[in-house]
Amino acid sequence: MEQPQSFWDHLDVLRYLLLRVIVVWTVLAVGYFIAMPSIFDEVILGACHNDFPFYDFLRWVGEQFHLEDPFFTEAFSVKLININLAAPFFIHLSTAFWLSVVTATPYLLYEVWRFVEPALYPHERRGVRKALLLGTIMFYVGVLVGYYMVYPLTLRFLSTYQLSSTIDNVISLNSYIDNFMMLVLCMGLAFELPLVTWLLSLLGLIRRQTLRTYRRHAIVLIVVAAAIITPTGDPFTLAVVSIPLYLLYELSVLMIRK
Repeated sequence: MEQPQSFWDHLDVLRYLLLRVIVVWTVLAVGYFIAMPSIFDEVILGACHNDFPFYDFLRWVGEQFHLEDPFFTEAFSVKLININLAAPFFIHLSTAFWLSVVTATPYLLYEVWRFVEPALYPHERRGVRKALLLGTIMFYVGVLVGYYMVYPLTLRFLSTYQLSSTIDNVISLNSYIDNFMMLVLCMGLAFELPLVTWLLSLLGLIRRQTLRTYRRHAIVLIVVAAAIITPTGDPFTLAVVSIPLYLLYELSVLMIRK
């Protein structure tokens, strides 16, 4: 029979866990740092180019529904400038780090699972395993939605919005990266809503009937949040962001047991 571990034994296990995670993050960060020039042009700055997939989709929608709005017909591209001498180097470092964090998320969750598994009952292990798997999948789905849809819409609106005809919009590299990281990572976290509500239901802090009762209020909040994220003013872009968020809400309702 396996002897129970002492507090110091658990501390040693946790120390080696953190060491393995740090090593994986460091290796990935170094790899991304080396490959950053091509990654930066093709991935990070993808939304700056007219051939970005979502812009092609918008033009296709405009052709199919005979829309004449420039939002659906005009070519779009953005040229960035740098006004800070040290910004390119530090952005190179930070971008490599955040890409390594996003990429290493499944491994981090696996290490967490290995750490807590011995303390769980068999039925608890099945639940936690499902939660970690679902959380990983939903996070990456949210990141992809943020990258391919939410950020391009936001960039297209904000970069073309003019407060005055005498003011030219010139976007700095720092501003672009800050908004890019914020929106993409926020969408990844937003897609964790079903998992969070499921965990809260297990703790008895929320019930399915509560979410159903306040569904109309949630819809209003979702539309307001979508309008803030992409304030373009047209129904199409509002729906493009609102519908995924609403589906997340309904998935949250379904995941809570009666």
